Amino acid sequence: MASDPMSVNSSAREPPAPPGSGADEPKYGGYTRFELELEFVQALGNPLYLNHLASRKLLSNPAFIAYLDYLQYWSRPPYLKYITYPGPTLKNLELLQQEKFRQDIISPDLVERLRLEGMKAGIDWHRESFPNTA
Repeated sequence: MASDPMSVNSSAREPPAPPGSGADEPKYGGYTRFELELEFVQALGNPLYLNHLASRKLLSNPAFIAYLDYLQYWSRPPYLKYITYPGPTLKNLELLQQEKFRQDIISPDLVERLRLEGMKAGIDWHRESFPNTA
């Protein structure tokens, strides 16, 4: 099926057109490919979700790994501006390009460490952005 991202060589595909580009994109279940890929790439910012993908053995599937490589277009304009939490999302997308990380994310200790780092980064950002509130 052509709408399945793992059914074709994802790295050879072009990224979907961003909203407002005038392109009339087909819908899959009522959503454009742009919307579906944005939702998925943002889910990669959650270490618990990465652990879930590893437990389902998706992070060792060559087609899925190629899809993760294809999704790196989200780190560039104009796509970058649509990501709600670009820090952890893009960091994890970059880490997922490494085989060792894809193997290690099955570890609850690594998941917890990434989760705590993410919370600390959010607190630190808030303190830097709003120094007079506490």
